[in-house]
Amino acid sequence: MKYNTPLIKVVFGSIILTVLNTVFISKALSQNQAKTYAYTRVDPAPFADNAGHWYAIFDKKNIINARPGRPKYDATEITNIADNILLFQKSNGGWPKNYDIFAKLTNDQKDSVSAARNELNTTYDNGSTYTQIAVLANVYTVTKNEKYKTGALKGFDFILKSQYKNGGWPQYYPLENNYSRCITLNDGVFEGIMRLLKDVQDDKPEYAFIDAKYRAKLAAAYNNGLQCLLKMQINDNGKPTAWCQQHDEVTLQPAWARKFEPPSISNGESSGIVLFLMSIDHPQKGVIDAVQNAVNWFQESKIYNTRVKSIPAPRMVTPFRVSTGDRVVVTDTTAPPIWTRYYELKTHRPLFCNRDSKVVYSLAEVDRERRDGYGWYTYAPQKVLDQYPTWQKKWAADNNVLEKK
Repeated sequence: MKYNTPLIKVVFGSIILTVLNTVFISKALSQNQAKTYAYTRVDPAPFADNAGHWYAIFDKKNIINARPGRPKYDATEITNIADNILLFQKSNGGWPKNYDIFAKLTNDQKDSVSAARNELNTTYDNGSTYTQIAVLANVYTVTKNEKYKTGALKGFDFILKSQYKNGGWPQYYPLENNYSRCITLNDGVFEGIMRLLKDVQDDKPEYAFIDAKYRAKLAAAYNNGLQCLLKMQINDNGKPTAWCQQHDEVTLQPAWARKFEPPSISNGESSGIVLFLMSIDHPQKGVIDAVQNAVNWFQESKIYNTRVKSIPAPRMVTPFRVSTGDRVVVTDTTAPPIWTRYYELKTHRPLFCNRDSKVVYSLAEVDRERRDGYGWYTYAPQKVLDQYPTWQKKWAADNNVLEKK
């Protein structure tokens, strides 16, 4: 067969030109959007967990602790809040947890925080790091102050450095010699990082400042993370289900965290992961299958006629916390479906655990301090089931897994 070489060159050249034009147009649109981008308020919600810990718990390990009666910045004071974020950023680009970025710090507090820049207790726990990066990117986009752009890029550097080769992220980086080395889904760590990287992938205007070369690095991290998620979905006796709160950083298998957090199928964290996967436009087959299998699992693991009630109880002081109430499980035929936080691997029985790492199978068997001090039940999978019909019609029109039930 003879080929028309000039014709091939013309066709190939046209393809390259089309691709380059598409990239150029996309980037130009993103930059134009950034010019008119409005960002007037820092949402306190993503930082509530950190702030709550700072005010509620006096921690000797903290560089500074909360002082009574101190004022806070209004959420509209975006540059003051962003300056706080930069102040708390460590030299490796990450952030520590359990400080309030809205707090108006005293000069001596600022000096203490600044002097501790090289103490690298940097983490993704309690919504740390990826939330700060997002604020800095937004504030840079509306102010064009280079220090916020620099801080955001250092934060992205931290995400790239802390990612395992298999695509996962630990809870803390530099790595520590405990369960925090595990690939962490707990408290939305994996989901939060991936949503941030997806916003870059989706050309959100607040990330228009990221150049093509660096954007490619972030895209690779995102794709690696996505493949890691798909690999970690628990296949139990040949049946794909959902995910654990944490997975071994080498084997990717479900792993222990704290002594009362056993390897298991964890419906709360899995719900966030599935909602993230459902947000992907034009999902690959692996993503579609993961969503379908998880939705099927959520449907199968529903618990009916059950409600968890909080009841008064005598004040009880323990080495871990002060308990002022209790929780009981009651039968209620009007109750909506509920799920336990943990399901046992292989048996799929609702699972609970005490601080001595002994597994039990009812909330009543959990010691009171843990019984009313931990979220053993969740309604989170219902959010997935509510969104599933719309997603399924769009991306899996010929396979509604809920119709089989």
